[in-house]
Amino acid sequence: MTAALERGWAVRVLDDLRPDVHGARPTFDPRVDFREGDVRDPAAVDAALDGVTAVCHQAAKVGLGVDFQDAPDYVSTNELGTAVVLAAMARAQIDRLVVASSMVVYGEGAYRGSGGIVRPAPRRIADLDAGVFDPRDDAGELLRPELIAEDAPLDPRNVYAITKLTQEHLATSWARSTGGRAAALRYHNVYGPSMPQNTPYAGVASLFRSAIERGEALACSRTAPRGAISCTCATSPAPTSPPSTGRPSRAPTRSGPSTSVRATSTRSARWPPP
Repeated sequence: MTAALERGWAVRVLDDLRPDVHGARPTFDPRVDFREGDVRDPAAVDAALDGVTAVCHQAAKVGLGVDFQDAPDYVSTNELGTAVVLAAMARAQIDRLVVASSMVVYGEGAYRGSGGIVRPAPRRIADLDAGVFDPRDDAGELLRPELIAEDAPLDPRNVYAITKLTQEHLATSWARSTGGRAAALRYHNVYGPSMPQNTPYAGVASLFRSAIERGEALACSRTAPRGAISCTCATSPAPTSPPSTGRPSRAPTRSGPSTSVRATSTRSARWPPP
């Protein structure tokens, strides 16, 4: 949104300001045409799309929920909400769409065992209780994570993942029916300035930031494929003073709240052609 404003685009936001998404009520740049409303409300969406030329649809309920009783809310918000937006776009003859999907559509992703690349079974409860989070093969050996390609098989394994894949299919159907253009972005952990820290949307980035503020060091390793650094939420106390390097030390600085997830807020925005 900020980047769009800096490029001189006109931005309109439709957001129902759900407390489980935003926490405290957010503030908006005065240049933003903000409309409070639900993407499942056809009248609110029609009004928000008046004069719009393209839509960036980020509205979704994210996370795993408490239990399956949350399934109706996920399906209603993510699937029905997307269908209402797409139908309104068709009525308004808006032909460009970016929709927020998620990497969870791949399920567990790719892992390598002694026999090559495998699709792992669900993790064992006993392993999770013991703090072992890598899945195992049929012989009980731990599997190693591998990079995954965009065209890897899709394997959504929870309600949220299913609804994100449904959003992609709805967008594809809309594009075929109307001749519009759609792009689905399969986000992982997206973070940036102005995000609420203490909501489910903040994800692991919020945990990392909180640990750093407490003076704790993140536990990172290079066990990920191709030497990538893999960080976990396990923390250990940071050293009280840096080791001597023979160079003048630099006092640490602290920035404002800038590490939290922006991947799935309940909002749609528009911008003119680039």
